[in-house]
Amino acid sequence: MAAFLRFNRWVQQTFALWVVLFSGIALWQPEAFVWLKAYIPWMLGIIMFGMGMTMTVADFKGVMQSPKAVLIGVAAQFMVMPGLAYALCKIFALPPQIAVGVILVGCCPGGTASNVITYMAKGNTALSVACTSVSTLIAPLLTPAVFYLLASQWIEINALSMLASILQVVLFPIALGLIARSLFRRQVEAYVQVMPLISVAAIVAIVAAIIGGSKGQILQSGLLILGIVMLHNGLGYLLGFWASRLFRLPYADCKAVAIEVGMQNSGLGVALAAAHFAASPLTALPSAIFSLWHNISGPALASYWAGRAEAPAAAAPENAD
Repeated sequence: MAAFLRFNRWVQQTFALWVVLFSGIALWQPEAFVWLKAYIPWMLGIIMFGMGMTMTVADFKGVMQSPKAVLIGVAAQFMVMPGLAYALCKIFALPPQIAVGVILVGCCPGGTASNVITYMAKGNTALSVACTSVSTLIAPLLTPAVFYLLASQWIEINALSMLASILQVVLFPIALGLIARSLFRRQVEAYVQVMPLISVAAIVAIVAAIIGGSKGQILQSGLLILGIVMLHNGLGYLLGFWASRLFRLPYADCKAVAIEVGMQNSGLGVALAAAHFAASPLTALPSAIFSLWHNISGPALASYWAGRAEAPAAAAPENAD
């Protein structure tokens, strides 16, 4: 078991490498991965089921202990990233298919990878987990609502259909995971140790499936989308951090919120694009490339923060909550 846990940790630490490697293989041999597109909602559901099994009452106690920090993190998640996406689409006059995809990933909640990256960055991991949990649970309402508000000028959007999809691939599996943990605690504890490995494999498969199925579009528009994604992700980190500083959160909380805002549940974006915009393959690409990029930028940012001395107490006043 010890050897497996070491292997599990190694796979998580090298997550970005696997995403890059299999993305390259998918571009070289797309037919090896295209068939996986039909299973994207199932793979995302498995990830969300595992997330539900890892949730505990302690995660939600963090909301009560730091309500101000959680509110800032969640509010920034659903304001900063969608707003940045919309601004980038307008500034660069993106084609409708790409614009809709950029806004879609911007409207998704934070991803569970942000919790690991926050831990690596020596940020407030408990706050990160609380923000991820809350943003994921309210995503069925806010993601389709904000997406409809911002993207409906480019394409006709059925917000109710998107709400149903998010309930199916996010909220329902999470609820099942919570129930499984309460009924089969001992068995679940063993499964939770395997879950990070399964999540890595599922995300890699999702990204490879989309990239393999969109080879032509990537060769035509890939660099443009990558540039937009890099700006979106980097500005998300920056604005998330300075929004936290503006509200005088502790330095560790600022790091947690910055990472939470900058890192999206891009797997959800891919699943929603595949389900609702199947006729427009380009729409799924921003989410797929975001998944690739934020798993490179996140660890890099974490390494930078972990290597720096903690900011002086005077520069980061303690939260009064």
